[in-house]
Amino acid sequence: MTSTSFPLRRKLAVLPFVLLPLGAAAACGGENSKTSCDVNSCTVTFDRGVEASASILGVKAELVKVQGELVTLRIGGQTVTVPAGDGQQAEGFDVSVQSVTKDQVVVRISNNG
Repeated sequence: MTSTSFPLRRKLAVLPFVLLPLGAAAACGGENSKTSCDVNSCTVTFDRGVEASASILGVKAELVKVQGELVTLRIGGQTVTVPAGDGQQAEGFDVSVQSVTKDQVVVRISNNG
C-alpha cells in the first residue's frame, strides 16, 4: 500500500501548482470593466464615461480620466498618467495603455518583478 500512496501523494502535491493559473484568473474582476488575467498580468478594458475599476493582481486599478490620448489611472494608492501606446510603472507594476476609443480604454498591467 505504501507504493500506491506515494504516487497519489505526489499528484496531490502538484495539484495546487496546476490550479494556480485558474485561481489567478478567477481573482480578476471589476465594475464597468472586463478583465483577462494570467499569472503575471491582466488586460483590463475600462468603459468610459462611468466610474470604472478592476481588482487585479492584488490591487485595485481605477480609470480616473482620459484627456485625448493621455490616460490617468489609480493603481493601488498611486496615480499615474500614461500616453496611449506607452507605459509607466506604478505600485510595482508595469502599466501600458494599449488603446483608447470613445467608448473604452484597454490597459495591460503586469508584475515587473
